[in-house]
Amino acid sequence: MDLLAEDTSGSEVYKPRHKKMTIMQRIYFPAIIKGLLNTLRHLVKLKKFTVKYPEQKHPYADRFRGEHRLKRDESGRIKCVACYMCATACPAVCITIVADKAPADYGSDRDKYPATFTINELRCIFCGYCVEACPCDAIEMTGKHPRVYGSRQEFFYDREKLLNN
Repeated sequence: MDLLAEDTSGSEVYKPRHKKMTIMQRIYFPAIIKGLLNTLRHLVKLKKFTVKYPEQKHPYADRFRGEHRLKRDESGRIKCVACYMCATACPAVCITIVADKAPADYGSDRDKYPATFTINELRCIFCGYCVEACPCDAIEMTGKHPRVYGSRQEFFYDREKLLNN
C-alpha cells in the first residue's frame, strides 16, 4: 500500500497523504478575520444597550401583546357570551370560564354570560390565540407590560379586574 512506508528500523509506519485544500477551506481564514474585525467594530462603537428604567421606558412595538382585557358593548354589558372558544384555543390552559344564565337586564340577545372569567397570568404565554378565537371580539391584549406582584394569587385576573384593565 502506498500509505504504508518502512521506517529506518524496518517496521511499517502509516504516512497519510496531505490533501490539497479546497477553495471553501481556503476562504475559511479570511472569514474568521472578517468576523473578528466586525466584532472589534462593534466594541469600538461603545453603543449603550441598557435603559435607565425608572427614568426611561423601553419603547414596545405596536404588535406587543401585554395584559388581557375584557371589553364591554355599547350598553355597558360584558361582550363575552361564555362560548369557551378562548379557553379551548389556549395552549397553556390558563383561562377558566363558568357560564351562567344571562341576567334579565341583558335583554334577549344572549342566553348566557360568564359568571366567572379567570386568567392565570403566571401560566399564560401571551400567544394571543384567545383573542383570535373569540367570535364576539370580547377579549383583547393591551399594550401594558405584565405587573409584578408579591403573591401568586394576585396573578389570577378575575372578571372585574379584566374589565377594569
